[in-house]
Amino acid sequence: MAEIKDYRSKVLGCWMGKNIGGTLGAPFEWRRQINSVEFYTQKHDGNPLPNDDLDIQLLWLIALEEQGVDIDSSLLGEYWLSYVTPFWAEYGTAKINLRTGLVPPLSGIWNNFNKDSDGAFIRSEIWACIAPGCPRQAVKFAQQDAMLDHGNGEGVYAEVFCAALESAAFVESDAENLIKIGLSYIPESCGVARAVNHVLSAYESCYTWLETRDQILKSFRGSLLGGDKSLISQRDMDMGFAEGHPGWDVPSNIAILVIGLLYGEGDFDKSLCTAVNCGEDTDCTGATLGSIFGIMHGIENIPEKWIEPIGHGIKTACLNLGDLGSFGAMLPATVEELTDRVEKIAHRVVSHYQLPVQLPKIAAQDKADNLFARKEDIVNLTIPRVKYKHPFFDIAIRYDTGPSVEAGGQAVIQLIVANRYRMQANLAWKWYLPDGWTVKPGGEGLIYVGQSHWHDSKSETQFTLSSPLSPTAINRFVLQLTMDGHHTSTLMPIVLVTGKASAKALER
Repeated sequence: MAEIKDYRSKVLGCWMGKNIGGTLGAPFEWRRQINSVEFYTQKHDGNPLPNDDLDIQLLWLIALEEQGVDIDSSLLGEYWLSYVTPFWAEYGTAKINLRTGLVPPLSGIWNNFNKDSDGAFIRSEIWACIAPGCPRQAVKFAQQDAMLDHGNGEGVYAEVFCAALESAAFVESDAENLIKIGLSYIPESCGVARAVNHVLSAYESCYTWLETRDQILKSFRGSLLGGDKSLISQRDMDMGFAEGHPGWDVPSNIAILVIGLLYGEGDFDKSLCTAVNCGEDTDCTGATLGSIFGIMHGIENIPEKWIEPIGHGIKTACLNLGDLGSFGAMLPATVEELTDRVEKIAHRVVSHYQLPVQLPKIAAQDKADNLFARKEDIVNLTIPRVKYKHPFFDIAIRYDTGPSVEAGGQAVIQLIVANRYRMQANLAWKWYLPDGWTVKPGGEGLIYVGQSHWHDSKSETQFTLSSPLSPTAINRFVLQLTMDGHHTSTLMPIVLVTGKASAKALER
């Protein structure tokens, strides 16, 4: 039995490390070059630099406080629309898609060329801190979070990897074992896993951090920000690193994070500076690595020389402060206040999900080996599907042909119902269609699902929606599912956008 004796120290270390790493890396963000930093390169007034890496986690904290701990992507999306102000990259794409009516994970897929980028893993720490030593639960939260603006992309795998690693770091201190725990929750074939495994192999083969960094950029690099060649050093230009796959940024940056964790060898200065000196998305890699170090080693092992210049405050960059109290009064002002509020949520999570930990002492019941994912816990993204809640059934709509349709064309939608209760049921479905649309096999019908432990407890029904020759730009449907004699009615909104999606936007 492992026991966490210093939960508060680890959470404080997480948020302090986040501020330090983000501030250290900010001046070099998205520059493809070898840096040579050993400490902050900018002057400070006792405050950290604002950092969106932390901002959205503050928003998730408020959502948890206001809505409870049983959250999903759709609920988080409401907070996203209300309080996240920028329209850059995947943040803006998700906002546009949510406003169109595309619910997660579709909001993170449609026309999203940044679904394989870095916007999700940078906000993974809150899920680890409210599910300490319980990576399975942290991963469930993290996946709901990441799908919002990364859909079925590598960005989801990156956040899942980090959340699992960070949660496990509350009870496991070996860096290589933590990395392997994180990997156990994502498919071996995904880009994040392949890049991380490349770093592990290079480290075991005694390559230097610089040699390993160059190997990663050779095999896993994305494109430069906006294709701006001024952001690349002559050295990296000469090595052939000028071009890359647009938007495919997260495998290389997670690999750089792992380089810092391994080659830093438990030293705070060496860990953060190694990651930042690799270049690329330096504020994100530095901030996340600082958080991981803080969870592993606690606030007392972060040198005071890094804390004194930036203090204990929190500065925001991309939240709607006008509606979050008076000029952001609802937000925590310091890492100590943030830690207090996160700890309260952790109590609620542990109680609600009956996690094998005790607060505030937090005695973890699982051995470190049991922190690894079971087969059924591995996050493996397939054709986009939207899940709906029902007291007795697991219900999902799968967009087999994606969330778009051409004028006069067809879209294939799959209704999936799995019975998780002990009574079999006939479920009635009914379509509500816009003018001019038709559906096969018809507008109404019945499906049968057997008892939860029987072979026929799952049903899949395929519908083909046929578009008129002049559909509207945004086409809204409702599929209703009812059970005779029961009051619960599940309404499933479905949106199809007229037009053909870019292949790159929908490809896995």
